[in-house]
Parts: sequence; C-alpha cells; structure tokens
Amino acid sequence: MGSLLNPPDGFVFTGQDFAYIKDRIFALAGIRLSDQKDKMVYSRLSRRIRELGLGDFAQYCLRLEHDRDEQIQFINALTTNKTQFFREGHHFDFLAAIAEDHPAPLRIWSSACSTGEEPYSIAAQLVSLGRREDRILATDLNTQVLATAQSGLYDVNEAASIPPGILADTFLKGRGDQAGWMRPCRQVRDRVTFRQLNLIGPWPFRHKFNLIFCRNVMIYFDRPTQATLIERFYQQLEDGGFLLLGHAEGLDKHQQGFVSLGKTIYQKVAV
Repeated sequence: MGSLLNPPDGFVFTGQDFAYIKDRIFALAGIRLSDQKDKMVYSRLSRRIRELGLGDFAQYCLRLEHDRDEQIQFINALTTNKTQFFREGHHFDFLAAIAEDHPAPLRIWSSACSTGEEPYSIAAQLVSLGRREDRILATDLNTQVLATAQSGLYDVNEAASIPPGILADTFLKGRGDQAGWMRPCRQVRDRVTFRQLNLIGPWPFRHKFNLIFCRNVMIYFDRPTQATLIERFYQQLEDGGFLLLGHAEGLDKHQQGFVSLGKTIYQKVAV
C-alpha cells in the first residue's frame, strides 16, 4: 500500500501499518478503531516511535509483535481518558438513594476508572453520607492513568464539578509546594483499591458486586464484544444489583437479565 501519512519531518505511515494497528488494538483491548482515526493514531504513536529511536511505523509494528512492555505502552497511547468528578450527576443521586436503602456495606466496581475521578466521586458520595465500610474496586487497562489515579493529586480547577458540600467534607486543598492541587481525604482514598485489568481478559474476582459502573467505554467495542461484556457483568452482579452505563450507551431492548430504570441505569433480574 502507499503512504497514508508522510509528513516531511515525520515517519512513513502506510495503509498496511494502519490496518495492522487496528487489528492489534482490537486483539489486545477489544477496541475497534474507525478508518477516520488515522491521524489520531499517527499523532499518538509517532511520539513512541521517536522515543524508541525507530525509523518508521513498519519497524514499530514489528516491535509490537513480541514486545509485551511495548504492547502496554501501545494500549496506553491509544486509549482515551476524558473524565471528570461527578460526571453524569444523576448516577450519584441514584447511588445516594441506594445507599440509604442498603445499610450493609456496598461492593462497587468502577470498571474503566481512567485517572480516578469516577471511583473517588463514588467514595466521596458515600463518605459524605457517613458510610465508612463500602468498598470500591477501580480498574483500567491503561497503566499510566492508573498511576495518576493512585497518586490522588488533581488540579484544583477540577473541583468545579464537585458538589460544594461534598467538596468541603471530602477533599483537601494543597498548600506550599502543592498549592494549586487537591486530593481526596484519607477516608475517601481508603475506600478505593486500584488494579490494572483488561475488560476482555479474565476477571479474577472472589465476590460479586452491588453496583458496576461501566460508563463511556462500551462505545469503543463492537457489538459482539459489548454483548459478551453485558453477559459477564450480569454474572458478576449480586441479584438485584445495578449496572450503570454512559449517557451515549444503552442495552439492546431484547437484552435479557436487566430491566431499565431510566437514565442508563439497569437492574439485574432473574431470567
């Protein structure tokens, strides 16, 4: 194939290279890249090629074939990580209502936690209600975003999306050399455990969950992968548990095992 992108000061990137990269990210992460993502792929991976001292995308594709460490960097580069605290606030209103009706500790899975805003929002919501025993497992495929999440440090400008009362009760503002940063308080951080996990790989869980958050990630999978994930989520939920999806996502109306409660909230029912 001819050159797809070939900037005068950049790397040769052919249609064959792009086809390989699309196949590889699908095999490794289940992510389906559209043909319109060629410029995004070039932009993100050309940085890796430069860092590795390689000559072109063909050499990088050969490197990907057997280098497990580079496969992780490849996934990190191509996964999107846009998020914010208390995104889709109606889900946190729902969480508060569930907590009021469920005095026993909740087990919650934030299955695509990115840089940590979602699981810390879940924990902050619960801690603000006086709950101290709930546990949140936060997982992501991308090791770089997990490192950010585990650090717990965020730009104070991110506070704008946090309800003021919860912000005052559960977040700390940095001083001195940490001025301009904020961090969830210890009670919030202690509720969350971070782990690296590939959603299309094995799930080594010993317990089922009361709630699973899988928001704004299903859109990157093809329909068969989505269907498989939904079935696995069903098996991983307690009876009567809840699955929360992103605002642009939803279950097929013929999907068995869940009933819609509205606003991309689904409850597990017997089939």
